[in-house]
Amino acid sequence: MVNPNRGSGGVGYRSDEFEQKYDRPSKSQLKREMTALQELGEELVSQPKERVMRVPMPEDVREVILECQKIKDHEGRRRQMQYVGKKMRTLEEDEIAAIQKVIDSWKGASKAETAAMHALERRREKLLADDKALTELKEAHPEVDVQQLRVLIRNARKEQAENKPPKAYREIFQILKQLQQSKAPAADDEQNDNAEED
Repeated sequence: MVNPNRGSGGVGYRSDEFEQKYDRPSKSQLKREMTALQELGEELVSQPKERVMRVPMPEDVREVILECQKIKDHEGRRRQMQYVGKKMRTLEEDEIAAIQKVIDSWKGASKAETAAMHALERRREKLLADDKALTELKEAHPEVDVQQLRVLIRNARKEQAENKPPKAYREIFQILKQLQQSKAPAADDEQNDNAEED
């Protein structure tokens, strides 16, 4: 038997008649947001205390993060992390955005640090491979102790040839790092001088 309510006779139910109208986020959307806030809290817990102290956030949230850092017991820490997540969910959107901005800046800084370290490693390899590289370094950094570096380069080559611990190799890296750091503040001063002149 044919159902008289079916079909397109203008009789029967509209397909959207019983659908509820939702104006709030779906359960899966809420879960994603909760997970993101939990991960943001975990990121903060994994940072050194000094960094956490510089992040703009309400004091009660900072306290639970610092408390979680102190807990060593696995189960206790897991429970405290859940509490951190709960506290993170009390934050306003602008507070979350401010915290995220600081964390993103840390990541950018660490990328820059990694790039700088790779550049120093390449320079060290160049010093070991090519004697002209030491002359170039001396031109860029007149303050460098060429005699000391020459000895270290010779010792580093010897270490590599004889598979010895890389003591001189590491010392070269430290010298290059110090040279780079001594040049960085000078560049900042120069920029500040230029800014003052404008």
